Amino acid sequence: MNCLWIARELPFPADAGDKIYSAGLAGALVEAGTAVRLLGFPPEGGAPPAGWPEHWQPVGGARHSQRRALFSPLPLAAALHDTPAYRAALAEQLRDETWDAIVVDSYGSGWALKDCLAAARKSPPPALIYVAHNQEGALWLDLARHSRAPLPTRLALWQNWLKVRALERTLLRHVDLTCAISAEDAAAFSVLAPGRPTLVLTPGYAGARQPERLITAACPKRVVLLGSFRWLVKQENLRRFVEVADPAFARHGIALDVIGDVPDSLLAELRPQLKATVFHGFVDDVAPFFANARLAVVPEAIGGGFKLKFLDYIFARLPVSTIASAAAGLPPGIRRHLLCRPDPAALVAAIVAHIDRLPALNDMQRNAYAAAGQLYRWAERGSALRDAIVACRARRAGAAKARPAAYRMEIS
Repeated sequence: MNCLWIARELPFPADAGDKIYSAGLAGALVEAGTAVRLLGFPPEGGAPPAGWPEHWQPVGGARHSQRRALFSPLPLAAALHDTPAYRAALAEQLRDETWDAIVVDSYGSGWALKDCLAAARKSPPPALIYVAHNQEGALWLDLARHSRAPLPTRLALWQNWLKVRALERTLLRHVDLTCAISAEDAAAFSVLAPGRPTLVLTPGYAGARQPERLITAACPKRVVLLGSFRWLVKQENLRRFVEVADPAFARHGIALDVIGDVPDSLLAELRPQLKATVFHGFVDDVAPFFANARLAVVPEAIGGGFKLKFLDYIFARLPVSTIASAAAGLPPGIRRHLLCRPDPAALVAAIVAHIDRLPALNDMQRNAYAAAGQLYRWAERGSALRDAIVACRARRAGAAKARPAAYRMEIS
């Protein structure tokens, strides 16, 4: 089979969860025997790296500016990438190739839906797949409701939520299949688009696995927080957590290591008031930070979906503390071995209470590792998506054959 994969960006460098998920799922589909051509803007400020997959095809030109995107009927993430160059590249692919499947990767690629629907009227029709990274409407509503930004920014958030909600529902109701990143998202999508099929594809894991680890008193009282903080939602979650955690950690001799790209503006806002928090920026190797920490934290109070950093922590044998709602994509067998609390204040209090309970921390990391051990194989995700595409094509082909027959019956 041939699959056209429409992404916002080529998923490199793999420095954020959305890129890891896109690259892993597309690569797994290739390994399952499907030829995939992935379109997207290349990384900013860099040439393709050595070993760039042959099925990744960069789009020329530049993204739109945020100012221009604000005036689009599309949400910001989609409007930024809805450029003449990308539309021309997509039109060429749809005109010159016959596709068995077309994947719209995230709502940020939803600008392409109209052209994809037109292509789906060809014979034989391709299957249209929406790969959702989150329940976007709920996420943006949560952000708009709880933002403490200045009034103009809050108004822009509400406006973007309306656009996100409209585009998400349009995608869900017009594609042949939605791939959800968690069972919770799939359930929500079934309410938004009743009767439309969904497939749950939690992420796989292809990173390093720490075979053994024993946390002892020699390990410093440090907590690690890994992420990419360029996205507005991630910034708000980081801001809320450190405001609560930093003073409590400082009082109890605990350090918080934040690893990942944080915008200069947010650093300037946060750094003057923080005592226990260290911002390390992007690092090439997180292993030394993981080995030097007693706990990891996933503090996302805003936003659903599946947090891929859980897998990085668990397979590095780090005990994990988290906001309970952020762990929704994990099975109960793993969640019971995490330190879960309902809000940042309760989570910080639990971290302080557990930081010196070394036997309990070691039990957490061993049991979570054992529970996750065989669950996150990319190959299984690729095979499941391939089989779902085959089923979608069969349904679409059957519907296409039925329509002319019904029409002939009406006019005979």
